[in-house]
Amino acid sequence: MTTEQKIGQFFFPAVFINDSEENIQATERLIREYNIGGLTFFHSRASAATNYEGNKKIEFNNESYERLKALIIRYQKAAQTPLLMIIDAEWGLAMRIEKTPQYPYAITLGAIPVTEKHLIYEVGKQIGNDLKSAGIHYNLAPLADINTDPNNPVIGYRSFGEDKNKVATFALEYLKGMTAAGILGCLKHFPGHGNTNVDSHLGLPVLNEKLDELLSNELVPFIEGIENKVDSIMIGHLAVPALNDGENTSATLSKAVIEGLLRERLGYDGLIISDALNMHSVSKLYPQKGILEWEAFNAGNDVLCFAENVPEGIQEILKRADVSRIEASFERIWKCKVQAGLITENEISLPNLDWKTTATINQKCAEKSITLVQKNCATSITDFINSSQKIAKVSLYKDSNNPFFKGLEKTIQGDCFSIALNDENLDEKLQEIDKYDTLVIALFVPKAKPIANFEIEEAIINWLSEVVLTKKVVLHLFGNPYALQVLPNSTAASVVVIAYQDLPEFQEIAAQKIALNQEYEGTLPVTLLLK
Repeated sequence: MTTEQKIGQFFFPAVFINDSEENIQATERLIREYNIGGLTFFHSRASAATNYEGNKKIEFNNESYERLKALIIRYQKAAQTPLLMIIDAEWGLAMRIEKTPQYPYAITLGAIPVTEKHLIYEVGKQIGNDLKSAGIHYNLAPLADINTDPNNPVIGYRSFGEDKNKVATFALEYLKGMTAAGILGCLKHFPGHGNTNVDSHLGLPVLNEKLDELLSNELVPFIEGIENKVDSIMIGHLAVPALNDGENTSATLSKAVIEGLLRERLGYDGLIISDALNMHSVSKLYPQKGILEWEAFNAGNDVLCFAENVPEGIQEILKRADVSRIEASFERIWKCKVQAGLITENEISLPNLDWKTTATINQKCAEKSITLVQKNCATSITDFINSSQKIAKVSLYKDSNNPFFKGLEKTIQGDCFSIALNDENLDEKLQEIDKYDTLVIALFVPKAKPIANFEIEEAIINWLSEVVLTKKVVLHLFGNPYALQVLPNSTAASVVVIAYQDLPEFQEIAAQKIALNQEYEGTLPVTLLLK
């Protein structure tokens, strides 16, 4: 390759599974003309933008998985140099593609005892198999961020929790599983995005720790990853003034962070990838096309993820970069392509999606993660509920014909109610429920992110805060455990269980634990500040 063609290998622009034929052909021209290194897949243009715009409707397509496979074949045919295909699939392809397997969020896995860490390996391996089935080579996962700020708007449920050692152990297990499936992995977001309260899609988070504090906490999972030869590390869009002479420079654009800390001090010589360069925390800094791409490369990134100005970026790097630096980044990318099996004449056999194995893994994770937060009764939960003559089972935000209530049918008798989002008959239903002494409440948290109280309606929050003071309440929260923090008086509930997910397997196991009086083995991966 020429030097210009090698520079093209640094660019991994975004492509969209559900895109127009015109845009697909434009991507093919980009591949042919600029010898780009790979592609970063998203569901659609609307889904990639909703993190920071939120006003574009996502059109779902049940054929997305098949479209992805077909597009990968088509794009590879346009490439002179095999493309490394990337996707961000932290909890499986379902993070980006409908009708594909979903696995537990990292915060759910963080509730699993360390003695059962093999389950995280199994999750990583099966996610890897799913990605391989579509033709993907590289997963931008897992997070190595330690979530210590309960108001973190963008990390939260995506982190294994607040225990640095557990985060490090589980991130490595996840990576080992993917490696076993032949998929490249990535630790992110260096030097640690957990102790921040700004969404880097919108603005620039600032990490105020000094270097010694970072080394003893945020950097621990990354250091362990480096010692275990992690495939790649993603640099986060966050500022660390202590490492930049007091300046609020994004780590993705900081030589002090990437070359000074990661390369020289921590001794990492693997692939470094930028976080998406379309994110507002950096994309608004340089109006001239190609300058952001140059600055990110000059700071030390090898791969420019979601680069939007490929021709201009190539020219800026060609004009300004040292040849030895170009060669070093090219060699790292080439090494990953070899590892992914791309630089070979042998055709890689692709597995099929294995839904049965997915269900088994999710069931095992549910058994070990579901957490009993409090139990203010001396008997079993079943006996406590059945000691009342007037029992109601209340499903918030899902139909009452759900796997959780179905699993309780033989054990706990009672009338069932369901309350939908923006329920027109809310007042009428709450008045009817008020006639019962004991309530088994299943709260299916609408959103995983904390914005607007996880989209739990104020009327429901108020009702829950009152009903726990006047009735026997057994509350099961299916969703982000931080959602418990927005419910006043939750400590007054008779029983509180965090089930983390609304996946069918989690609902079934939650019911099973009550019906069979089983032990709860999960532990909260984060500290909850309950009202």
